[in-house]
Amino acid sequence: MNLRSLLPSALIGAVASARSMTPMATLATARAAGRDTPGELMLLDRPLFKYGAMAMGVGELFGDKMKSAPDRTVFLGLLARVMSAGIAGAALAPKGRESAGAAVAVATAVPLAYLTLAGRKQAMAKIGQTRSGLIEDALIVAAGTAVVALSTHRALD
Repeated sequence: MNLRSLLPSALIGAVASARSMTPMATLATARAAGRDTPGELMLLDRPLFKYGAMAMGVGELFGDKMKSAPDRTVFLGLLARVMSAGIAGAALAPKGRESAGAAVAVATAVPLAYLTLAGRKQAMAKIGQTRSGLIEDALIVAAGTAVVALSTHRALD
């Protein structure tokens, strides 16, 4: 098994760097649509976690536009990214390589959180918080959806 097999885990980690709940929300949505992940995904098979992840993903999109929204690099923001990237990275890794997938996703999410924050601050200075947030939302949700769609398959009934 080569490093390329962990590319979906790295990509979902990049998604988590900008939106901490999007990886789990996109996986929960895929699971609700009857798609399976290559790796184990236990938590999001439970309705409370599945629908909770979807709600948190939507809530984050709204909360990010608030003036009081903290930077993504504060402790709780990074912790949320570590947890979400780890869960999603494990689920998108090949079966038996979930730990490696989680590690790759977290190792991608944390440093990129600082880079995506810097980019967002530059965009905010030019076009404002709401507009820059909406553009970032569109890009990150599309990226998360694409990664999950390309990395999952229709569940066998």
